[in-house]
Amino acid sequence: MSKWLLGLTSLALGTLVSQLAISSEPAHFVPGELIVKFKPGVNVAHYLKEAKLVDDGITLKRTINLSTEHLFVINIGNDKSLQSAIAKLKLMKNVVYAEPNYLYHTAVMPKQSVTSYKKILKSPFANITSSQPDDPSFSRLWGLSNTGSNEPQGKVGVEGADINALNAWDISQGSGNIKIAIIDTGIDYNHPDLKANVDSAHGYNFINDTKDAMDDNGHGTHCAGTIGATHDNKIGVAGVMANVTLIPLKFLDSNGSGTLESAIKAIDYASTLNVDLMSNSWGGSGRSQAMYEAIKRASEKGIIFTAAAGNSSTDNDRDPSYPANYEVPNIISVAALTAQNDLAYFSSYGKNTVHIAAPGRNILSTAKGGGYEIMSGTSMATPHVSGALGLLLAKEGRLPLDVLKERLTMTGVPVKALKGKTQTASRLDAYNLLTDTRADRSGPKNNAWKTVQLTDAFESAHPYKENSNVSKSYTFPGAKYVRVIVAKYELETGYDYVRIADGAGVTSEKISGSGTYYTSDFIEGDTVQLNFVSDRSINKWGYQISEVQVQ
Repeated sequence: MSKWLLGLTSLALGTLVSQLAISSEPAHFVPGELIVKFKPGVNVAHYLKEAKLVDDGITLKRTINLSTEHLFVINIGNDKSLQSAIAKLKLMKNVVYAEPNYLYHTAVMPKQSVTSYKKILKSPFANITSSQPDDPSFSRLWGLSNTGSNEPQGKVGVEGADINALNAWDISQGSGNIKIAIIDTGIDYNHPDLKANVDSAHGYNFINDTKDAMDDNGHGTHCAGTIGATHDNKIGVAGVMANVTLIPLKFLDSNGSGTLESAIKAIDYASTLNVDLMSNSWGGSGRSQAMYEAIKRASEKGIIFTAAAGNSSTDNDRDPSYPANYEVPNIISVAALTAQNDLAYFSSYGKNTVHIAAPGRNILSTAKGGGYEIMSGTSMATPHVSGALGLLLAKEGRLPLDVLKERLTMTGVPVKALKGKTQTASRLDAYNLLTDTRADRSGPKNNAWKTVQLTDAFESAHPYKENSNVSKSYTFPGAKYVRVIVAKYELETGYDYVRIADGAGVTSEKISGSGTYYTSDFIEGDTVQLNFVSDRSINKWGYQISEVQVQ
């Protein structure tokens, strides 16, 4: 499934998966358009003419005016090959880079599958704490306070598997001085639960180039409510932050779709406003140098960039999702957790590239038109993290990005189901974040691994044989933890795999596809079992494992 499915309702997801199985996915870029960066001082229209590219139908369409530079949208004509045009432009000495005008998306939500809450729900809580707001539908916000029985679709949850908001609010409820840009489909700035915290005067609509960033989709309004729905106004829900300034920056249209051009304009504009944080519940397409540079400029100003990990149930370490996977210091990638304290079945993950998990399945929040809706996705998990970081900024001010990221991940609560899925296998805990409380973490220490060369390497023939089923076991006396270094693997994706298991035969993970120098998750004990299985169809290069690490 595509990386861009970021905010589906739980009811709609299965329907859409089946639809995608029988229909083509949306286009990944605007047909006939490239975004090109030229060296400073180049007269682009004249340059294209002099280079005779105009004769090939490659012409200047418009200029993207950013705060520090100009980029250019180049028209190649719908009948031209995108890749050949890129290759031609990259050969020109005054071209820095050329790339498609990518498309990005939120979820595609069939309206009949969306659950709406137009009326207020009565609170089931018997004991009201001093920090609990009087908003009637707070009772259904399991992500903020999980009773084990308040998941809005009626599923039994795990008490306490939440972001610990009630305790956090005894320390900080936010501040109107904290500015968070919601880069999305806009915000319903007239919503009674949001209007007190929305700065529509500084909002912007990058689709039609106006200051009216009204939400005509609903996705951005939902995300905004999780961050900053007003507390104690006796209506609706409550956000992670009672007090905040939300700035709607609309680059996604009524269908939840937007271009790279509009995205980088929105990010650049938010940087010029010097917001404290940009919340980004969207994704799709490939890696863009233009977007990377826009996010990097924000990072250099100390602005946090939270990003949804994606909803394709895949490993972002091996199959990157953007913008979550850009290697920029300010990016915080977020996976989705359920009320049952499990990784949501749709959530992307990555032990190296995804930083934290947060509530993301069956989340009740504000909807366009003044209502309330339940949605699911890493789209919904991301604003929980955005809001928690907003509480920290209100309490302590801006912190160095590396310090902030380390604090976020190391104050999370360890969750068994997240082992190998995020950097510290942790769930967001707002109270721990505010107090810098570090959970006790059993397990190996990152700097204590020792490499052991295998005298009897686990390696296939190159290419390997069909219908293979080969196993080896290795024991390292005295070791408490073992992890495997796969020097190279090139296997038929999804069909042929190397299985890694502990001494009892319990599978830790299966490795398929291709890559080099992959480090497995650790297993407990002194023994690791390796097993290679292939089917009878495609035989590729194989695998090579000649060393492990122990401690």
